[in-house]
Amino acid sequence: MDTPTGKKALTALKRIEGQVRGVAKMIEDRRYCIDVVTQIEAARAALARVEADLLRQHMSHCVKAAMASSDPGDQERVIDELIGVFKR
Repeated sequence: MDTPTGKKALTALKRIEGQVRGVAKMIEDRRYCIDVVTQIEAARAALARVEADLLRQHMSHCVKAAMASSDPGDQERVIDELIGVFKR
């Protein structure tokens, strides 16, 4: 993983961690359910953005390199990895 993508992901994950702690506090404080659900959705969306950035990084570098290689095993491995990700 390249450094800018990793740094961006770590920064976002720390912010998401704070959001999740905030959701727990909202539940402890017995806040209105829809407000809690709204915050959970915001955290989920933030995680999806991190995931998309990491997947873009993986495809731009690892997958691209494997496809450019002459090793069919490498090519098949990255195809299987991507299929596994999209099946989840």
